[in-house]
Amino acid sequence: MAEYKIVAAKPHEIDLVHDYLVEAIIDSPFYGEEFKAFETTRLTKDYLRTLSEIDPYHLFTFRTGDGDGDIAAIQISGPEYGALFLYWSYVRPQYRKSRLALTGIRDFCKHWDNGRFHKISTYIKPENDAARAVLTRGGGFTETCVLEKHIMGEDMVLFERKLNKTVPGYDWGVMPGRMTRITNQLKRLFSRSDRQAA
Repeated sequence: MAEYKIVAAKPHEIDLVHDYLVEAIIDSPFYGEEFKAFETTRLTKDYLRTLSEIDPYHLFTFRTGDGDGDIAAIQISGPEYGALFLYWSYVRPQYRKSRLALTGIRDFCKHWDNGRFHKISTYIKPENDAARAVLTRGGGFTETCVLEKHIMGEDMVLFERKLNKTVPGYDWGVMPGRMTRITNQLKRLFSRSDRQAA
C-alpha cells in the first residue's frame, strides 16, 4: 500500500479542497439533486476558510509520499454543539483501490481524540453499505438511529463515536461574519418598518 501522510490543508489549497468536496457531493449516487444543490451552496470556499481558521485540521487531507504530494483524500469536519461533525469524507477515484478509507477514518478519529469533543457524529444514507463498513470497522462508530425524512425529505442514519473530552469549554462552531450580521440586521429593520407601514 502507498504511504500517506495527514496534512491540514494550507490556506492556498482551500480552492482545490473545495473542488474535491464539490466533486464528492455531485458524484455521490446516494443523494437527491435538491440536497446536492443545498450542500454545494452551503459549503462554500468562505465556509471552508472559516473552518480552517477555527482549526486547519477541519480540512483534513491525506497526501501521498511525505506529505507534499498529491491529495488522495479529504475529510471535512466542524464543531457543532460541543461535538465534532464529520460533514464529508472522500477518497479520490484513482486512490480507491487501497485501504485509505479505513486507515483514513482511523487516523481522523485518532487525531480528534484530543480532549476537545465529547463525540464525533456523521450521517450516511441507509443504503450506503461501504460507508457503514468504513465507519464501524475503521473508526469504531456506532449506528445510533435512523432519522426518517430528516434532510430534504431523505432518510439518514446517524453514526457516533465517543471521545474523551477533558478540555473545559466548547468550540462555538462557524459563526456568521460581520457582513452576514449587518445584512440580517437590515432585513429585520426593513421587515419591521414594512409591518409598521401596513
